[in-house]
Amino acid sequence: MELTITENLIFKNMNNTTAIPVSSTTLEYKGVKTIIFQLVLISIAVLSPYIAHAFSAPVRYILPMHWAVILAALVYGWRGGAVTGVLAPVSSFFISGMPAGIYLAAMVPELFVYGIITGLLREKFRMNAFVSVAAALIAGRIVFVMVFILSGNVQGSISGHLSDSMMPGLAAALLQILILPFAAKWWINAERD
Repeated sequence: MELTITENLIFKNMNNTTAIPVSSTTLEYKGVKTIIFQLVLISIAVLSPYIAHAFSAPVRYILPMHWAVILAALVYGWRGGAVTGVLAPVSSFFISGMPAGIYLAAMVPELFVYGIITGLLREKFRMNAFVSVAAALIAGRIVFVMVFILSGNVQGSISGHLSDSMMPGLAAALLQILILPFAAKWWINAERD
């Protein structure tokens, strides 16, 4: 195992030191292969809303762009998640004009938070993948709602807006928590073997 992919757990005895390699929870964010996979994840994040719209799927309920961002963070850590979280909605906007207006302004920080929080909790704090995704989803949705509140674009009551923002994607969020950690583990193991 390469030293760049592992960290060492060091035990000291009276006369010697033993280093035991400990596997990183994410892949190293480095190299051409990483860039290619990053571009694939960004492309999936950009294309998945189009596919959902083509089949008249309710994007507010399935949150198609979010899946690739969280997967990028679980596989490549905070850097991969942050890059995918920013570039996916921005690229989509430049290609199609969607998400437009306040939704772009809210989705960029929301997806960035998903990526960076999931990645930091997983890569730096070695937190359980399921907990990392759940914490990031909560933080990202809070950021999304705060952008609407701070921009003055809340229609009706704040509690009504919170409900309208949070409830439609709840099933997708639960599926992301349950599925993406397994997908990331498979991807990481496949890359390391």
